[in-house]
Amino acid sequence: MLSLTNFAKSYHNRLIIQVPDWQLPTGIHWIKGINGSGKTTLFRSIAGMLPFDGQIVLNGQWDCEKQAVPYRLRVNYSEAEPTFPDFLTAWELIQWVGAAKQASASQRGELIDAFGIREFMKTPVGTYSSGMLKKTSLVLGFLGNPVLILLDEPLVTLDQQATETVSRLIRRYHEQGVSFLLSSHQDFNLSSLPVQSVWRVQDQTLMQEPLTGLPR
Repeated sequence: MLSLTNFAKSYHNRLIIQVPDWQLPTGIHWIKGINGSGKTTLFRSIAGMLPFDGQIVLNGQWDCEKQAVPYRLRVNYSEAEPTFPDFLTAWELIQWVGAAKQASASQRGELIDAFGIREFMKTPVGTYSSGMLKKTSLVLGFLGNPVLILLDEPLVTLDQQATETVSRLIRRYHEQGVSFLLSSHQDFNLSSLPVQSVWRVQDQTLMQEPLTGLPR
């Protein structure tokens, strides 16, 4: 599903993370690591938001850099700590990203209602709480017909109802063939998800961990 070859990302000549060879099959994969370990840098690189050394390929045919448009159409990303221009509204962001991701009007409406943002979605995001921003970011992350969805710290600042919504949507999309990368610096309360593999970002690289105690 996802292939990283000779991948490396540095800032100002300081190596953040490098992955010589990572062949990730379809499924739900959990990326762990302490804050500042490089999880978000990895996710932003895979999402096509950062330049990097090496190669990232989706499904053996879409290169992140060489086929940037079709690649990004199939890879969605929801940020850990989303920041949007203060003057925009959630409604405007959803319409813009929805058009780019070729999401139907019905899908947009369904996600708006699923995360309960209809009440505030036409007010500027500069007035939003952290929870409201997170819900908006999650709506954007599920739009369209992605092959891979990256959810960076998806449960941070969410209430119980929104947490259950995230879990339900992950299961539903996964049943439809969508793969997920979920990052967290702490254990997820998503015990019902069939996580296929667990990885830890540590010492500037990725290391696989056992699946002990997780549903298969």
